[in-house]
Amino acid sequence: MNQADALSPATSKGHFGDYLELTKPRLSLLSVMTALVGYVTARPPWVPQEFWSLVVGTSACAAGVAALNQWMESDTDAQMRRTADRPIPTGKVATGSAFVVGAGLCIFGLVMLFAGVNGSATSFALLTIITYLACYTPAKRWSRWSTEIGAVAGAFPPLIGWAAAEGRVSSLGWILFGVLFFWQIPHFMAVAWTYRNDYERVHFPMLPVRDTGGGRVALWSLVNTLALVAVCVLPVICGLDSTVYLAVTLVLGAWFIGRAVRFLRSEGRDAAARRLFFASIIWLPLQLGALVADRLLYHA
Repeated sequence: MNQADALSPATSKGHFGDYLELTKPRLSLLSVMTALVGYVTARPPWVPQEFWSLVVGTSACAAGVAALNQWMESDTDAQMRRTADRPIPTGKVATGSAFVVGAGLCIFGLVMLFAGVNGSATSFALLTIITYLACYTPAKRWSRWSTEIGAVAGAFPPLIGWAAAEGRVSSLGWILFGVLFFWQIPHFMAVAWTYRNDYERVHFPMLPVRDTGGGRVALWSLVNTLALVAVCVLPVICGLDSTVYLAVTLVLGAWFIGRAVRFLRSEGRDAAARRLFFASIIWLPLQLGALVADRLLYHA
């Protein structure tokens, strides 16, 4: 289906499910959950109005960014097998409608954060929106470093939560930023390697497209996984978490590193990439859960 078909009146009336898909609910949920990790880890006093304003505001901003991202990339989405069935390429949602929904959600989310939380949290939310849409999304078309640029945008949500709790971001908040940043590199390298043919089809100059053998992709994944585990140990070194947290971190880290090491082998690299991807999905909630639990149990 071409762009003219996607914009035709017959295909411009989307159902609720189509608009929901436009907001990438699973990815948006990750942003909300990591913002809450930052908020809870800072251990603020319980203020229901502030908490729910953070949840609603962050959810709206994340959903709006996702919709605007699909609006900006509808041409390339239509050419890739993994994204060709999204609402805009299939004509279920018109491009104009997608823009209005995305922009409206972002504005609503920022207003909720400013009115119900504080200016600092709102600023980090705005910075997330700008970095994702003005830097990461266009960089995918011309820069090998687009994944790393996107990782910066994806690491801001914990700072939204921490700023909501304290009005500023202290050292542990920035450590959480580092955790989310380094986690995204092996996670998305595994994804990009798996779908490298799709990305090559639309001429995205990502590392997995340029490195046809996959050796540099795997090595870069390992380097960032090692950096990730090192950052996860920092709260203990800084006296912000206990040795129980350290033990859990080392066990989880060894497992994650093992998956990244397996990705280095040229034999069975495609299967290793999928295992690394699933390992990253499992590792993140376990690691963040250990951090939150340790803070609540041992630093009350």
